[in-house]
Amino acid sequence: MKPQQVSGTSFLFNLLRSSAADWALFLDIDGTLLDLADTPDGIVVPPALPQQLDQLSRKLDGAVALVTGRALPYADALFAPYSFPIAGLHGAELRRADGRIDRAEPTAQFETLKAELRKATSSFDGVLIEDKGAAVAAHYRLAPRRQAELEPLMEEFLAKAGENWTLQRGKMVLEIRPASADKGHAVETFLSEAPFAGRRPIAIGDDITDEAMFHVANRLGGHSIRVGAPLSGTAAQLTLPTAVALRELIAHLAV
Repeated sequence: MKPQQVSGTSFLFNLLRSSAADWALFLDIDGTLLDLADTPDGIVVPPALPQQLDQLSRKLDGAVALVTGRALPYADALFAPYSFPIAGLHGAELRRADGRIDRAEPTAQFETLKAELRKATSSFDGVLIEDKGAAVAAHYRLAPRRQAELEPLMEEFLAKAGENWTLQRGKMVLEIRPASADKGHAVETFLSEAPFAGRRPIAIGDDITDEAMFHVANRLGGHSIRVGAPLSGTAAQLTLPTAVALRELIAHLAV
């Protein structure tokens, strides 16, 4: 079933303008808040966005969190000097609103595995290995033809990592990450604590990795919104056309 053909932009604007105190906002970063780039470090943060996010967060009494596959320190640096509640590594890292941090730490065995993966892919032109600390991602956006080779290789390395790890698929990326949490679990953790507790979730994302928080938002009587063209099989109820449209909405709401 495809998402409804309802303007997510006007729907969200009216919802948050009229009853901001009822809602908590959970935002993916890459492809959602920011436009995708050819390389992980190639994304661009519009200069006004961090302050606009801070202003919107204040209007929601702090009930705005970033839920991302990025490692927490990297995500923090994108929106400096502002500091938001963040779920990093798809929920394996969590900074709560009060500043407490839960963080998955890479084992010595996992550090060795990352080095072996870099060596195993050194001849894969266009494949970029991103070391995320407690996770490792193989990006093939620059070489889509490499997917057929990367899939079995990443499955092989997942087996080496052991049962505490899982393989996360996304847009032109394959990632081995801790299996202990996902974005849906992160949203539920935030909602159990102030300032999110008692509010209904609005989850906005663009990728397969965001489906877990879409399901949680739907189950808890909130709203799930996918950035991009309507997609068969998604749990998202509504769509926004682009990351630009979301940033424009945030700018209007922040005023």
